[in-house]
Amino acid sequence: MRKFLLKWFVTTVSIFIVANLFHLIHFSDLQILVLAALVLGILNVFLRPVLIFLTLPINILSLGLFTLIINAFMLYAASGIVPGFEITGFWKAFWAALLISLVSAMINFIIHKESNVSIHYVNKQI
Repeated sequence: MRKFLLKWFVTTVSIFIVANLFHLIHFSDLQILVLAALVLGILNVFLRPVLIFLTLPINILSLGLFTLIINAFMLYAASGIVPGFEITGFWKAFWAALLISLVSAMINFIIHKESNVSIHYVNKQI
């Protein structure tokens, strides 16, 4: 449960950063943003694996780059499901998904780096 909440938080923060820095995503308030991150997480858990499997030949031929299209579709679908969370076009969703992935990766790197430093420090003391 803790891992899910951490992923949800990171996704919410990433969407917030991308929405405010690049203006590709519009949301009416913070509650809508949190709900959109939850919907995106649910879509990624249930729908994304099916789409990855169905598009496996294209994904292999594109060396995995087609996954970016799937990520954009997931984000665009979330904007269609959550009222008040808007992305005006697929290509905006594409760039937003790419930027959200990069921001999430940086946040996850920072979180894991901080947690590993404390673990290694404790292990060296023992």
